[in-house]
Amino acid sequence: MSKERKERERAFFENGSMLLEKLIAFCNGKSIPIRNFSNEELKQATNNYDDRLVIVEDELCWKWYKGSFEGRIVSIKKFEGGVHITEGRELSNYVINDVVISAKMSAHNNVLKLIGCCLETRPPTLVHEFAVNGTLANRIQGSSGTSRQQHQPLEWASRLKIAREIAHAISYLHTAFSRPIIHRDINMRNIFLDENDVAKLTNFEFSISVPEDETHVQVDYLSWCIGYMSPEYFAMGKVTEKVDVYSFGALLLELITGQSSYDFTQLNNGECVNLSKDKKECVELVVCMQNGVQGRCIVDPTILAGEERAGIKQQLQAVVDLAFTCRKRDSEIRPTMVDVTKELMRIERFVK
Repeated sequence: MSKERKERERAFFENGSMLLEKLIAFCNGKSIPIRNFSNEELKQATNNYDDRLVIVEDELCWKWYKGSFEGRIVSIKKFEGGVHITEGRELSNYVINDVVISAKMSAHNNVLKLIGCCLETRPPTLVHEFAVNGTLANRIQGSSGTSRQQHQPLEWASRLKIAREIAHAISYLHTAFSRPIIHRDINMRNIFLDENDVAKLTNFEFSISVPEDETHVQVDYLSWCIGYMSPEYFAMGKVTEKVDVYSFGALLLELITGQSSYDFTQLNNGECVNLSKDKKECVELVVCMQNGVQGRCIVDPTILAGEERAGIKQQLQAVVDLAFTCRKRDSEIRPTMVDVTKELMRIERFVK
């Protein structure tokens, strides 16, 4: 038996063992129908992981590939780069977590459906449904080498709809199971859009459940998405549902400004200003409130490029207010994601 085959078999049994353990813990041993792919099948589906088929990359060295399997277009998420075998096992544990939570959430319309995985690789390689319009980050910010001009600009109504859809998916994660599950990595790069710009949440590797009879989880490893991390999570590793609420507030601000949370700074006079040089032309302002101090947020000009609808400024104002409420330093003051979803539904009705 070749060394490569031995390694594939070893990875398969180790990953399979971890998967079974997590399925028992998260799903009470209930069967979840996902397909097991071989490494060879995925190589063929991606033309041996051709870089020209890369959809998006992230800072953790993941690559999403566009693949074709049995006449179906799929998204294949693969870890790139050499890792030490012990690190590989730790990474596999996070990826198995992604498999289990994705499988539990796959019935939700606003979650990128998991089709299956390959346990022969370390970490496992995941296979999801294909989302034609890429990530929300690519669509709005043109990240990862993708120009915004490749897609029609997202009008305000679409952004608001996407916010409501993701809020609903997070609410489901928090409330639909026996114990709340916290995503811990809510950001634009973890949201895909299908051909109708329906939002699809993904990347559940950092997701964690709150133990029974506990109000929070204490963690050592942070997801490290600067700009999205709540103060209590960053400083103490304390995780509750309100960590996701804080991150969602950052997402709302990005949907309004069209810029990454990295580009925001809070000045002493209370102004929330976008500092990117290429956004100097953004002169439309929305008055917003944070901790009782009046401030201003620059609005992405593509929102206001078309014919202005009645109520759009009221909607922008309401969403900014909601964003800052979600980003309160005191987690107890932040709303629940259920309340956030209800508020976004109410805001949508402003122009209907």
